[in-house]
Amino acid sequence: MNPVLVLLGVIVLIAGFIILLYNGLVMKRQRVNQAFADVDVQLKQRQNLIPNLVETVKGYAKHEQETFQQVIAARNAAQNAHTAAEMSQAEGALTGALGKLFALAEAYPDLKANTNFIQLQDELSSIEDKLAAARRFYNSAVQDYNTSREQFPGSIIAGMFNFEGRDFFDVGVEGREALSTPPEVKF
Repeated sequence: MNPVLVLLGVIVLIAGFIILLYNGLVMKRQRVNQAFADVDVQLKQRQNLIPNLVETVKGYAKHEQETFQQVIAARNAAQNAHTAAEMSQAEGALTGALGKLFALAEAYPDLKANTNFIQLQDELSSIEDKLAAARRFYNSAVQDYNTSREQFPGSIIAGMFNFEGRDFFDVGVEGREALSTPPEVKF
């Protein structure tokens, strides 16, 4: 057999293997980007619902201004977050503030019976379920992508073409502590 043809065949096989690895990393990176966009959409829906919820509660609990300010401040921080780590931290704070708002609602029986409040609470619950699913999908896509770029020989291709690792959507230690502490409402 001609050694030039064998060498050419080996080069074609190596090039094909590199192309397959590169395209696999690109596909996984795009899946992470799409999953992040899905999380972002759910977060925006949640953030858009919060002002209506606050206004409904305000009508019943006018003297609870501090709780309202905490919820609005947490919502604004969540809207200004851009990376997965920033969003995770901001959303943890927002979840804690919403917990205080719902704890406040428990003290007002008329509010708990208000159909607008019930509808908003149901919508928020539905969004929270969708958000949890979107976060799980995002974290799964990140895990798959990061594993592919860190395993050999993908690590070589990832290094050559600057495939950067992605962060998981995690509330972090501080966020976990805030979420595990029950909201305190004082009258």
